Amino acid sequence: MPTSSMSLTAQEPQPHRSSEPGIPYQRSSHTSISSDRSSSPVEASSISGMRSAILLKKLLKVEEVLDAVPPRQRRFKSARLIGDYEKPWLEKTVTEGKRKKWSGRTWDSIIFWTSIAIGFGLGGIMCYIGFTSVPKNSYCLMFEDDFHNIDTSIWSYEIQRADGPSTGSFEWTTNDPQNSYTDAEGLHIVPTLTVNSTNITPAQILNGYTLNLTTDNRPDGVCTSDDAGLSCSMYSNITAGTIINPVRSARLSTKGKKTIKYGKIEVIAKMPKGDWLWPAIWMMPEDSVYGPWPASGEIDLAESKGNDGATYDGGRDSIISALHWGPIPQVDAFWKTDGKHNIRRTDYSESYYTYGLEWSEDYIFTYINSRLLQVFYLSFSKGYKSMWNRGEFGKQIVNESALHDPWSQTGNPATPFDQSFYLILNVAVGGTNGYFPDKVGNKPWGDASLTAPAEFWNASSQWGPTWGPPEERGMTVKSVKMYSQGACGSPPT
Repeated sequence: MPTSSMSLTAQEPQPHRSSEPGIPYQRSSHTSISSDRSSSPVEASSISGMRSAILLKKLLKVEEVLDAVPPRQRRFKSARLIGDYEKPWLEKTVTEGKRKKWSGRTWDSIIFWTSIAIGFGLGGIMCYIGFTSVPKNSYCLMFEDDFHNIDTSIWSYEIQRADGPSTGSFEWTTNDPQNSYTDAEGLHIVPTLTVNSTNITPAQILNGYTLNLTTDNRPDGVCTSDDAGLSCSMYSNITAGTIINPVRSARLSTKGKKTIKYGKIEVIAKMPKGDWLWPAIWMMPEDSVYGPWPASGEIDLAESKGNDGATYDGGRDSIISALHWGPIPQVDAFWKTDGKHNIRRTDYSESYYTYGLEWSEDYIFTYINSRLLQVFYLSFSKGYKSMWNRGEFGKQIVNESALHDPWSQTGNPATPFDQSFYLILNVAVGGTNGYFPDKVGNKPWGDASLTAPAEFWNASSQWGPTWGPPEERGMTVKSVKMYSQGACGSPPT
C-alpha cells in the first residue's frame, strides 16, 4: 500500500515581517515545522530527545565551571635586604687608602645647615640695620585726655557754617550737647538733622529763613569763624536754590591751647557708619605763617567715609592720610603726598583703632595701631630741596599768571610743615571738593552744581535710613595723646 511522502524539517527561528503596523520585523518565538500535512508522534518524539540532549550538555558545562578551582595566587616576597650590610651613606667618613673622604650625605648636611646659618645671619643683619635706621626721638607728653568730660582748657568748639570753599560740606557746627557729649565710651561727635534738633521747619530749610550765627546768647553757640560773612550766616531761597544747612554737627580743636611743631599724636577712635558721613582727625597751622590755605599746609591724620564698603569703593573700610599744600587752592598737591589703607572682613566703625602721627624736620608719617602699619610716609629731605620743587609749581600757569613761591626762601625742605599745628576732631557731611566723587555710590548731588546742598537734602529718604542711633552715626573718641618732640624741659624746636 503506497504511503504518503512526508518531510520533517527543524528550523532556527527566522525574522519575519510583523503583521502589526510599526513593527516591521520580529523573530519567531517557536520552532517552525513544515510538512505536507501533519507530523507523526514518532518524529515529534525524536525532536524532543534531541532538545533534551542539547540542554543536558549545556548544564554539564555550567557545572564544570562552578566546580573549577581558582588558580593559587603567588605569595608576595619582599625585595628588601635581610641581615647586616654596609651603609656607607650613614658614615661620616669613607676610607680610601690612607685618606679619609667625607661621604656625599655628610656634604649634603654641611651645605644645608651652612645655608640655614647664612640665611639667619643675613636676616639678623637686615633687621639690625632696619632697627638702627628707625629714628628714636624723645618725646614729652603735652596732654592726655580720656574724655571723662570736655576739658575746656584743652578743647574749644568751632562754631560756623560748614567749611567754606575748601570742602563745601553741608553741615554747620555747634556746641549743642546733641552734637557733642561724653559718656563711659568717651567723646561722641554726632551729626543731627537740623529739622530734628532745632525749631526750623522743613519748609524753612528750603525757603524764607535767615540764620545768623553771630547773635549773642545763641543756645548752640556764637560763630567763631574769622569770616563772619560767609561762615556765620545763611538763608534759604527756593528761587536761588539756597537752603539752610540741613545737618548740624560738632568740631572740637586745640587751637590757641595745645599745639606742636614736630612731635607725635595718638588718637583712639571708632569711625561712624552712615552714607556721606565724613569723620576726620586732622591738623591746621596755628598762625598760617606762609599764607591762607593751602599755602601754610594741612595734615590729615585719618579720614574716612561712612558709606558701606561692600557697596561703595573706599567706604568705612578705608582710612586716608594726606598732606595738603600749594601756593593757591587750585593747585593743591595733596595727591602727591597721600596714602590709603583698606581693612578686610570688617570696617573701622566696628571697633576702636589707634590713629597715629610722627612728625619731625626730616619726615612725617601716619599709622594705624603701631608704627609697623604705616598709611603714609614722606621724607622731607630726600629727593627735593623744597616742597616748591616737589610740587613742580614753577611749571604751572593759573589765570595766565605764574605762581609765587612762598616756601623756598626758608631753606628748609619741610616748609610749610615747619610751624606749629593744632589738632581738630569733627564729623562733616557731604561736600563739593571731590572727596565723594561724582557718579559713585548713587551720590545724589553734583560737585559743580550751585544747588548741591538742596540736592543732598531732597534725597534724605535715601541716605537717612543708613544713619543709625547717635552712637553709630557719630565718631567716638576714647582718648587723645599729644607729644612734642624733645625731652621734657628742653627748649622747643
